[in-house]
Amino acid sequence: MVVKINENYLKLKSSYLFVEVARREAEFIKNNPDADVIKMGIGDVTKPLVPAVIKAFQDAVEEMGNADTFMGYGPEQGYDFLAEAIIKNDYEKYGISLDTSEVFISDGAKCDTGNIQEIFGIDNKIAVTDPVYTVYVDTNVMAGRTGEMVDGMYEGLTYLKCNTENGFVPELPSEPVDIIYLCYPNNPTGTTLTKDQLKVFVDWAKENKAVILFDAAYEIFINEDDVPHSIYEIEGAKEVAIEFRSFSKTAGFTGTRCAYTVVPKELVGYDSEGNAVEINPLWNRRQTTKFNGVSYPVQRAAEATYSPEGRKQVEEIIDYYMANAKVIRESLTDLGLEVYGGISSPYIWVKTPNDMDSWDFFDLLLNEANVVGTPGSGFGPSGEGYLRLTAFNTLENTKEAMDRISKLEF
Repeated sequence: MVVKINENYLKLKSSYLFVEVARREAEFIKNNPDADVIKMGIGDVTKPLVPAVIKAFQDAVEEMGNADTFMGYGPEQGYDFLAEAIIKNDYEKYGISLDTSEVFISDGAKCDTGNIQEIFGIDNKIAVTDPVYTVYVDTNVMAGRTGEMVDGMYEGLTYLKCNTENGFVPELPSEPVDIIYLCYPNNPTGTTLTKDQLKVFVDWAKENKAVILFDAAYEIFINEDDVPHSIYEIEGAKEVAIEFRSFSKTAGFTGTRCAYTVVPKELVGYDSEGNAVEINPLWNRRQTTKFNGVSYPVQRAAEATYSPEGRKQVEEIIDYYMANAKVIRESLTDLGLEVYGGISSPYIWVKTPNDMDSWDFFDLLLNEANVVGTPGSGFGPSGEGYLRLTAFNTLENTKEAMDRISKLEF
């Protein structure tokens, strides 16, 4: 007998996108130790946690050092104090009512969007937008739903192309699917869907008894009136959608780790005999079995983002990042490049010049301008010919990066 591996892992592309970006960046720095590299590739924030969050964090740590206020294991689903703050501040203002049992606190939207597929059958047909956040694809590859990759696409996946031809609005699946991943504001393209455009997907899911996995991690960046902040603003969405949110980009928690997922009680799937089964208890069982919960100090810190002072401080940082996005959009547009996103998103999606492929453009920016982006081809076949830049650096570095790029010859 020998140990058998999960051979689905062998179907994955040779390297996770951001690992390859980091590898090329590290190699360049090793060979050019004096180079001042400006990182605008991985969507990591640069602004520190705001004072209100730090104060709540410190107070909670003090509680942990006192026998009378010490907290041991907490509920795997998260503390009610944070779930209540989430419902009140993120949903009630949009006319959306939720129960705390429908909100699950976690350590990241990346984890949740990857782990959620565990509660669905292996034979479900999956649809993703193309380009797409790679975690949605890779975790389904690992689970065994996708088959082999052929010409840059997995045989078992349905790809919903998003490009300039359709205004980055995905068409409905042309074949039967059971689960659709949607991310809006979109990572990587930075584009959005209006309420009417999203309603088309909700209505389709209801008609076809499908489930939408809706990643709303960048909701706080929305600046357009007709763009929904939650899929639950669409009538009937609670019957077909799970929503994922994060404090990472919202409040700089990339190194602190806190997020949440909403699983409405109205949402059902079906067993092998066609009987309706509530999804909420399944996710609850998965979390209570495989997850020990987010630490008490982190949840108190997250709660502080909803206080009046915390909200004001967080909004100032969001405005700062969106000012960076404006600099990038306007600078690249002035250079004659096609630019998308950056209006209701911290991501800017740039068409590569002169039909240059994504990795060649990445290498040009790295080697000649010492600026790191993310090749669009790493997000899927329709991402070829594009490159993603983020607005999460400092304003000074953002302006410097644009100045360097302006001096390049394309």
